[in-house]
Amino acid sequence: MEKAALIAAAIVVALMFILVFKTVRIVPQARARNIERFGRYRKTLEPGMNFIIPFVDRLKPLIDLREQVVAFKGQPVITEDNLVVLIDTVLFFQITDPRAADYEIVNYIQAIEQITVTMLRSVIGSMDLEQTRTRSTPCCAGCLTRLLASGAFA
Repeated sequence: MEKAALIAAAIVVALMFILVFKTVRIVPQARARNIERFGRYRKTLEPGMNFIIPFVDRLKPLIDLREQVVAFKGQPVITEDNLVVLIDTVLFFQITDPRAADYEIVNYIQAIEQITVTMLRSVIGSMDLEQTRTRSTPCCAGCLTRLLASGAFA
């Protein structure tokens, strides 16, 4: 009888440990994690200690909120004087809305590349070859202005 009570107590302690382990979630600094409850977005966990309802809430993968650098392969761009120029792009970006990055687009890095290439083609297309070779600052400023005006980046 005493042995059965000891085994039952050990099982209860093990279950309580598992419950606490599943309830407490620690999110590292500069990261975020989205929570789904029954398959629907519930909230975004901020860095630090967070509590969830085990077996009901599902954790999505960590999202890095630090500034990231992505280099894109060379893109052909036509200048104002109808010359094709191959331009390499390096882009610095930072995710500011983890929910939108996870739920509103399938591949946000590909979307960033496409919108950047579109804006770059628009800016370079209004310049002749000599301007593109000698003035990189107006080109960068023009791309930044158009990207911010498009509402894609905040």
